[in-house]
Amino acid sequence: MLVHPEIHWNTGNAGRSCLAAGATLHLIEPLGFSLDERQLKRAGLDYWEHVDLRVWESWEAFEVELPALGEPWFFSTKATRLLWDAPLAECPNVVLVFGRETSGLPSVLHARYHDRMLAMPILSEHVRSLNLSTSVGIALYEVLRQCMTGRFGAE
Repeated sequence: MLVHPEIHWNTGNAGRSCLAAGATLHLIEPLGFSLDERQLKRAGLDYWEHVDLRVWESWEAFEVELPALGEPWFFSTKATRLLWDAPLAECPNVVLVFGRETSGLPSVLHARYHDRMLAMPILSEHVRSLNLSTSVGIALYEVLRQCMTGRFGAE
């Protein structure tokens, strides 16, 4: 789930990662680009037409359906709990929620879901945050790792 994404390249890359992992890409409008843009499709390469994409007109419209979609986990540089510490595979469905590139998630979501906020570990004091599509890939594959470890036993 990308809330108000601004950069088409990031959305295209996130879509490609979702397709590779068998996940649905949810987008909350308004978007900072058109879904018809050639660059978006180029970032998703020739895979874009196969991405399971759902576009929502607002957070409120999405939030009504959220309980049926799965357990949400929100990503923020302001979170104190690390991605590795969340039980992402305990639910049959997990919804990973990321904010926009320039400002992250709205403060109302921080307040409402403060106990479900996760951060990516960043060891350098010179890095404020990771690229959005990089973060999506890391989180998505951590869900897969936890699911596969739980299903097939520890390595």
